[in-house]
Amino acid sequence: MGFLTVGTENSTPINLYYEDHGSGTPVVLIHGWPLSGRSWEKQVPALLEAGFRVITYDRRGFGKSSQPSQGYDASTLAADLDSVMTQLDLREAILVGFSMGGTEVARYLGRYGTERVDRAVFVSAVTPFLLKTEENPEGVEASVFDGIRQKIIEDRPQFLTSFLKDFYNVGLFDKVSDEAVRMSWLIAVGASPIGSLKAVDAWLEDFRGDLRSIDIPVLVVHGDSDKTVPIKASGARMREFIPHCEDHTISGAPHGLNWTHAEELNRILLDFVGRAAQPRPSFSQVSAESAPGMH
Repeated sequence: MGFLTVGTENSTPINLYYEDHGSGTPVVLIHGWPLSGRSWEKQVPALLEAGFRVITYDRRGFGKSSQPSQGYDASTLAADLDSVMTQLDLREAILVGFSMGGTEVARYLGRYGTERVDRAVFVSAVTPFLLKTEENPEGVEASVFDGIRQKIIEDRPQFLTSFLKDFYNVGLFDKVSDEAVRMSWLIAVGASPIGSLKAVDAWLEDFRGDLRSIDIPVLVVHGDSDKTVPIKASGARMREFIPHCEDHTISGAPHGLNWTHAEELNRILLDFVGRAAQPRPSFSQVSAESAPGMH
């Protein structure tokens, strides 16, 4: 529906494509890698029907947004989200981040606070810290991400084919059609090759400090059959850093559960966002010294 300018690269503006529908409490949907705002196809109608204003936008480098050669780190992407929030003057908003979108939500809240945000949702998110290190043994080996980068460089279209099979757990059940997978591939292959590669680094940033600072209601939703972002390295650990969060594990769900398990996700999501008008509970802050896993 429109474009927001978030910066420039040499002689050209960096524009984010966004859509803004409905009225009421604003819900901002932030998509995952390597898709676009169109990946929320099954959530937008449900939220509109429930009386929410729904905003989707395409991350820089993806969908209909500009494709610069830089700015794919979590802090810059969070600044892009801040531009969306401020240029649209969103208040008491609900942020919903899917997969990589969870990094924008976490870093935005850690850096910009909750003045404009009422609550937050992490769906199949890569948070809190996906990279395995000596002091983060629950993470994923660095060699896995090295392999992803190499495959993107060698043959990105072919890699996307195999990636999306695991994204939806194709062949394990009949919850996704060949056509739906093809639609995702067409969206993904149109993304910036440079952005697709550089964005991988953002998955590996440490968001534990950002999460510890969150003082609003939080919902975490993850599938226990997620091959892309294993729940044990991500969703199952969120309570370590947001003790007050509400979490739901969807049995048998893959990474792309917003399509395959849309009905269940929508039910959980609508219940949570439907409480946005109620007074916030009081959350005690977790100190750096007492937060589990922080050293």
